[in-house]
Amino acid sequence: MIIYINDKPCKAETGDLLLHAAQLHNAHIGCICGGNGICQSCFVYIREGAELLSPPSDEEKAFISDKLFQEGGRLACQTVITGEGTIRLLTRAENLRRIVLGLNIPGFITYAQTIGYNVTRKLPEGAMNVVSRIKEGKLNPAESIGKIGNSIAYGANFALHTAMETLPVIQAPLAFVTDAMQKPASFISGTLQSPISLISGAANGIFNATSSMLCNASGGRLSLPGTSCSPGDVQKPKQVENVTITIK
Repeated sequence: MIIYINDKPCKAETGDLLLHAAQLHNAHIGCICGGNGICQSCFVYIREGAELLSPPSDEEKAFISDKLFQEGGRLACQTVITGEGTIRLLTRAENLRRIVLGLNIPGFITYAQTIGYNVTRKLPEGAMNVVSRIKEGKLNPAESIGKIGNSIAYGANFALHTAMETLPVIQAPLAFVTDAMQKPASFISGTLQSPISLISGAANGIFNATSSMLCNASGGRLSLPGTSCSPGDVQKPKQVENVTITIK
């Protein structure tokens, strides 16, 4: 089946989390906490197909007010596709962008009021939900760190993919200027290769740093996909030497 995330078609199957379906197709849905149901960065508005999704989880009920539920609000990291059909959704950022670009002043005022109401009414309940899950062992710190690491790696790859998608827009004016100045084809290749290498290097740097951090934090038990980690890879803290200072 095809679901539409910010109008981008994404292939999905029943049993998929909305967040995972978005990540598989580089359709942007936030995931700062890695899908632990804490940060609400994966909040989305379901515009069509709400009946094809799982009922709200306890985590969603703790963070989302009745007003936002009525507007189709869900957390993508908690919402599972349960039926075949058409599903359309907007991320919170995309919904706000369309309100602002459309100069929809009444819509913006309503949006701000609803979000403000949600924060004041649901923040204490959401915090209690997190504390309760930790006490009950439902929110494991080591697993949470692993999920956050995966979300950072995904964010880096998403940024690289987005930059690559925008390159065709850059290529057209570059080609025009190049033809006008009668530059050789190698000039275009070199011009485009530099930003691609820079972005790719930055993404790899973030991924490697995250992998190393996760390996050390978990004592060599956890690693990101495509990497390895063992207790022997954990960096041991440097020994501190005592220095005696005598004042005469």
